[in-house]
Amino acid sequence: MRRLCVFMLSFALLSACGGASSSDADKATGRTAAGDPPAWTAPADPLDRARAAGLQPEVRETLKYHVHAHLDVFFNGTAVAVPAGIGINIADPGVQRYDDPTGTAYGRINGCDQPCISPLHTHDPDGVLHTESADAKPNTLGQFFTEWGVTLNSRCVGEYCKPATDVAIYVDGKTFRGDPSAMKLTDQKEIAIVIGRPPAKVPTKGNFSGA
Repeated sequence: MRRLCVFMLSFALLSACGGASSSDADKATGRTAAGDPPAWTAPADPLDRARAAGLQPEVRETLKYHVHAHLDVFFNGTAVAVPAGIGINIADPGVQRYDDPTGTAYGRINGCDQPCISPLHTHDPDGVLHTESADAKPNTLGQFFTEWGVTLNSRCVGEYCKPATDVAIYVDGKTFRGDPSAMKLTDQKEIAIVIGRPPAKVPTKGNFSGA
């Protein structure tokens, strides 16, 4: 009987102290942001945007260093699409267009006559950020947002800035408090950007099944 009482007391203390707590993603809170969800499309000048991010476009995908991070963006709990074809000149005849379960995708490049793809890009509208490079050096989230043409810094995501709008960043379900633009896009990293009210559950793992 005494052992049972000690066990029950220990369990109660553990629960009260958070020993069985969930990740930060389950505690996300935020005010409702004003306006409609953003319509951030892929820019019409992908290679210029890539060069502005300090990336050198190539005539094909280079897979010596090949890693994937996953990006989710939420606006008042609703997912915002990360477009396909960011960092890719989809008008180049060397770039193939094909159907994917998530929508139209771009890639499968055998070789373009001129540079047509950045080492950092999206093939599909599934949130997977592809780094396909000759150098084993992680790219950054800030470089990707430069390619996307969307502002990203410690205060703002696009036109939404603190303190007027709640903006929160999560990595693998944990709150990230640094400068998101400097975040390295290492393999299998799940990044969630939450603008305004959060979704019912912030992702803790990315879906890389199609990568």
